[in-house]
Amino acid sequence: MEAVTEKQHPMPEPKENKQEPSRTRSLLRALRSRNYRLFVAGQGISLIGTWMQQVAMSWLVYRMTGSAMLLGIVGFASQIPSFLLAPVAGVLADRWEKRRLLFATQTLSLIQAALLAIIVLTGIVQIWQIVLLSLFLGIINAFDIPVRQSFVVQMVDSRADLSNAIALNSSMVNGARLIGPTIAGLLVASVGEGVCFAINSASYLAVIAALAAMRVAAQPPRLQHHDVLHELYEGVRYAFDFKPILSILLLLALVSLMGMPYSVLMPVFAREVLHGSSHTYGFLMTASGSGALAGAFYLASRRSVIGLGMVIVRAAILFGIGISVFAISNIFALSMVSLVVAGFGAMTLVASCNTIIQTIVDEDKRGRVMSFFTMAFIGMTPFGSLIAGTLAGSIGAKETVLIGGMCCLAGGIIFFRQLPLLRDKVRPIYIDRGIIKGKEV
Repeated sequence: MEAVTEKQHPMPEPKENKQEPSRTRSLLRALRSRNYRLFVAGQGISLIGTWMQQVAMSWLVYRMTGSAMLLGIVGFASQIPSFLLAPVAGVLADRWEKRRLLFATQTLSLIQAALLAIIVLTGIVQIWQIVLLSLFLGIINAFDIPVRQSFVVQMVDSRADLSNAIALNSSMVNGARLIGPTIAGLLVASVGEGVCFAINSASYLAVIAALAAMRVAAQPPRLQHHDVLHELYEGVRYAFDFKPILSILLLLALVSLMGMPYSVLMPVFAREVLHGSSHTYGFLMTASGSGALAGAFYLASRRSVIGLGMVIVRAAILFGIGISVFAISNIFALSMVSLVVAGFGAMTLVASCNTIIQTIVDEDKRGRVMSFFTMAFIGMTPFGSLIAGTLAGSIGAKETVLIGGMCCLAGGIIFFRQLPLLRDKVRPIYIDRGIIKGKEV
């Protein structure tokens, strides 16, 4: 939510040889923090493996079954735990040391990928095993994602670099999204899906090593703990009573439910609509990742959270338009372009929402609120995957994705109409935390 409109002030034009280094330093300013540099190095490697596994998993399921519905079921199994368990993870994130929790989740993720590699490489893989291991990974992620999101604030030395760190993290995710699917497409076509799972398992060692090398200041202990249900209720009441957080969570939930499941149906579009192969699927995923990476760089280049309200509106509309055009396209080049637009919109929307929430949330409720963010962003997706898989089997994949795009457009318009009220709620927080000055209001 923008508290004020950004003003253009006439400034002397800097010399060209000094301008680029300054922009580069601004773009990468969160990397001044040692712990965050370690995180980027380790997580960057691990995320490439994660995207390789995601692409290989979808292709494996579709190759084995040829069923869009089973693609939806596997997606549902991997994401439903985030809806059910993320709130509990948020309470734990506010109570326990976050780095230790991340050690546990990353180690378990390594084991999950290794088991998947074993059953595929030995040729004993069956669809029920894939569903079970997807459910296992979903349980891990239900704890990992909110803890990792709330841990970012401990990795940056200056709170002023928080928004840049969130944007750079999104850049890292989507940079891996460019590399991982491309590698996976080549490996799946040449040596099969099992190798992708094995590489992903090994990639977790990088992030585990990065966590071990961090020097994290001890957090002050909370004076008292209530039972989990009481603290969960306290977090729910806080988030639902504060209109800006609630509005952001509802928009994210809508986009995740109706729009994001387009990726689950990507193998159907690659094979049935565009008449391609695993290479085509990899290229489509890469196009979406390219747009997302561009969106991440755009956000990282911004120097203030002011103006992010309209960024969210534009991002929701761009995402809706992108997947709608993708739904009706039968031309490979047009499909690629539309996915670039959709990727830009999706990444910009999610990262902007993340930045605003992390900026305005009370510190003692950060873990719980970020767990609700995980529920809205990740937790609603399984229901969308299940709906998308079912609808695609009855009315067709193209019609299903088109309906989702229209819903995202509507969500962006509704959010736009709420902006004036949301700005009024956020402005005092921005003033209190020094983000804007009172005279700017």
